[in-house]
Amino acid sequence: MSAVPGTGTSHTIPVEADSDVRLDLLVARHLDVSRTQAATWVAEARVLVNGRREKAAYKPTAGDVVVVEVPAPAGRAVIPQDLPLAVVYEDEELLVIDKAAGMVVHPAPGHWEGTVVNALAGRGGPLSELGGAERAGLVHRLDKDTSGLLLIARTERAHRILGDALTRREIVRRYAALAWGHLESDRVDVDQPLARDPRNRQRMAVVRTGKAAKTTFVRLARYDSVDLLRAHLHTGRTHQIRVHLSHLGHPVVGDDVYGGGGGRRLVKLPAGRHFLHAARLRFRHPASGADMDFRSPLPADLKATLSAVARDPSILDAADPLDDLGFFNEGAEP
Repeated sequence: MSAVPGTGTSHTIPVEADSDVRLDLLVARHLDVSRTQAATWVAEARVLVNGRREKAAYKPTAGDVVVVEVPAPAGRAVIPQDLPLAVVYEDEELLVIDKAAGMVVHPAPGHWEGTVVNALAGRGGPLSELGGAERAGLVHRLDKDTSGLLLIARTERAHRILGDALTRREIVRRYAALAWGHLESDRVDVDQPLARDPRNRQRMAVVRTGKAAKTTFVRLARYDSVDLLRAHLHTGRTHQIRVHLSHLGHPVVGDDVYGGGGGRRLVKLPAGRHFLHAARLRFRHPASGADMDFRSPLPADLKATLSAVARDPSILDAADPLDDLGFFNEGAEP
């Protein structure tokens, strides 16, 4: 659920106010990397302040401009693979795919093959490499066990325009989530900063010094032990929906990482799956300016879980129970 930080590209960090933050920590927070990685870039002169090289301990002040040259990863060559990939739209500028749960988005240690990027390479055709070959075309990401709509850029021009639109919050992304327990009200706004969990770098957490993150949750249905929610991302941090719901004490059903993995069999949820689905994607086409609006019906495994918690077998036969529950009727919701 996050924007993809560019690699092999330049990032500018304007400093708007004096602070007591070291240069390496400022870079780490802004680019969501470890402090060690940021300090290495500073030592390699990949970080300049007002065009000058500074030490990691330097504390930027108001008016300073910090420029970071992020090196492209050494990585491995992306292996083209003939893999199933549900493409719901494509033209010469972009693709929209409906990612299956269990599929990793891009190659990384432990997942060098079988990813969305491997499948895209296997299909052929151009892909933007602004984010590097291993993240070719990716405008944003989805977690491995999250299903739903994913936006891919074919050209660098489209990638830049869509990336800017994502930063300006002009790309609408809506997720269906099933959360344990019940929210305090039908709408809850969570505005809590996120960063790597200092106790476990494999997880994210609410951290006071983290990057700003805001999610709006709207309850669509309340069942005995769970709420069905529409999640609206105002920002796109790693694991944002999952961490914010866990912070509320209502983790995503099936989320083993953030406390929602118990009771899986009671709700008929398959192993390794959590109930989070990117159901809607709306944006302006980077070339034509046309409004693009895509919907992904709730997958069969999540329909089975919804049917179980609602005690309603008819949900299994519905074309898309999200439509029936008003998921796409947002009205004036921001």
